[in-house]
Amino acid sequence: MKEIAGTVLVGRSFEPIRGRVVIEDGRIEAIEEAETASTDVVLPAFVNAHTHLGDSVAKEAAVGLSLDEAVAPPDSLKHRQLAAADRSDLVTAMRRTLRYMQRTGTIACLDFRESGTAGARALREAARPVDVDPFIFGSGAESVLDVADGYGASGANDDDFSEQRAACEERDAPFAIHAGEPDATDIHPALDLEPELLVHMVHAEQEHLDRVAEQSVPVAVCPRANTVLEVGTPPIRELLDHTTVALGTDNVMLNSPSMFREMAYTAKRFDVTAREVLRMATTAGAELAGLDCGVIAPGRRAALTVLDGDSDNLAGAVDPIRAVVRRATGLDVKRVVV
Repeated sequence: MKEIAGTVLVGRSFEPIRGRVVIEDGRIEAIEEAETASTDVVLPAFVNAHTHLGDSVAKEAAVGLSLDEAVAPPDSLKHRQLAAADRSDLVTAMRRTLRYMQRTGTIACLDFRESGTAGARALREAARPVDVDPFIFGSGAESVLDVADGYGASGANDDDFSEQRAACEERDAPFAIHAGEPDATDIHPALDLEPELLVHMVHAEQEHLDRVAEQSVPVAVCPRANTVLEVGTPPIRELLDHTTVALGTDNVMLNSPSMFREMAYTAKRFDVTAREVLRMATTAGAELAGLDCGVIAPGRRAALTVLDGDSDNLAGAVDPIRAVVRRATGLDVKRVVV
């Protein structure tokens, strides 16, 4: 049995409770209110709802490029870099990114992995020695589902994904698709495919929001990447009012996969509360991938990030939730419990 003491952010509302989390056999046995001298802050570990880990081989290579020039298939800089990368170098680069994510409080990510079956296998290999579990949305032919957890489509204007969608239905695997990133033209076609997840939705309008709500489709937003690529800002407030919204960091080529940076940017730029942002970074992503984490509650898997509340950065914070979301960095992470 293990105990972790401090200020614990409990349940879906992240209610701050002074006390301890009791863990047994990898699961949360109880949350107990108690006097404690610990200044630690205990929160659910992060789930990054959208990544492209293959981009780890070309960090900062796309500075100043447009969306199409940087990442659009099949001829963008990203895809040329991936095609030229040695497999061993690619695996090593993705593993290093996963280690960085682990050290900064993330224990799972939903990754759109390029390069078909070979790409999905490379990510599985990269993740083996790391305590970060990638939920892989594969690409290419539907046979990628032999290795991947689901299918990740580039966008409804890029190709016909009806066969891959049908394969997902046959295998009871989720189908996810980019939509509304450069403009709104691919949103209705994406929704016609009845996906389990939409990514970006920067240019979503009321008619799209209504369909998202009607079809109960969750959305992963990546506001920092949208800013870097100058495609606009997602209507996060409106999306939250219509569906489940999770937070992702998108291309490693463009930004570090730091959920602290993504949370702070989102909280300070958009009409959202700190609690909503923390939920986007933890509970929502976990639910999208069907993971038994993202909430500190009895019976749940013990996947926790412990921050040093007495660090030079966090000491004196009067609101632990706002401090986690708007101020904390990877330097404040004391340990990650998986």
